[in-house]
Amino acid sequence: MGLPRRTGDRAELRKSLKPLLEKRRRARINESLRQLKGLILPLLGRESSRYSKLEKADILEMTVRFLQELPASSCPAAAPAPSDSYREGYRACLARLARMLPACRVLEPAVSARLLEHLWWRAASATPDGRRAGDSCGPPSPSSPPAPALSPPAPPRSPGLWRPW
Repeated sequence: MGLPRRTGDRAELRKSLKPLLEKRRRARINESLRQLKGLILPLLGRESSRYSKLEKADILEMTVRFLQELPASSCPAAAPAPSDSYREGYRACLARLARMLPACRVLEPAVSARLLEHLWWRAASATPDGRRAGDSCGPPSPSSPPAPALSPPAPPRSPGLWRPW
């Protein structure tokens, strides 16, 4: 069987693939429900052997009830505040850059070190909207964490803020 060349061939191919795709979709749903049942029954303190033949709707209802009864205090711990996730993402990208930049050797080592130092200082006081907390021109306050020592910083070539452009 070759690739369909006419509109009728495409329709026939789609017609023959539809049952296979539907079978796979149902298998994924059933597998997820089986896993959900295995997770939810122990959390509810029920024996799996007594509930071997639960309907799909029962599994979903039990899960919804369980999630609704979770204490409100446990939800914020699961999801960090947007500003925290921003900082974590920024620092993760910066750590990856600190590993990649020396390996690529795109910049001179002194320039690379200054760039990383500048970005670490920005990360110490950055906010999700890209602004710095407090003064945007001076160094971060003494209470902010120090930048990790990657390599000794190069002496500044010119006074003022380093800019990459």
